[in-house]
Amino acid sequence: MRLTSFTDYGLRMLMRMASAPDRAFSTAELAEEFGLSRNHLAKIMQRLAQADLVQTRRGGGGGAILAHPADEIALGRIVRALEEGQALVECFAPDGGDCTIERCCRLKARLRSAEAAFLADLDRSTLADIALPARPDF
Repeated sequence: MRLTSFTDYGLRMLMRMASAPDRAFSTAELAEEFGLSRNHLAKIMQRLAQADLVQTRRGGGGGAILAHPADEIALGRIVRALEEGQALVECFAPDGGDCTIERCCRLKARLRSAEAAFLADLDRSTLADIALPARPDF
């Protein structure tokens, strides 16, 4: 299974935030730290806030903090939130895609099972398990 860069960057952001959970992080700060587009990270931060994974505050001293302790945020929950709308294969899309073998396909059920197993495995780990080490050079 391949995750989108949207999910990859979102995981990086959360891993960094989990390394200093009492500190608010601005999107600009995270973008500079990771060498990524501020606008792209702002969209990811918005999705994380909509999923109740982070809380955001505007103004001086603003930024984003984790909405819950890192050990209460399952990795599967994060991936589900960030991959929302990204079908594993075309036939998983809401419109069913344009598959010519759908009526006789034996692969779809196996892929759904594999995707469920992948997410279930991620649900056994939390953001605390993958938090970046607290380092003074961050």
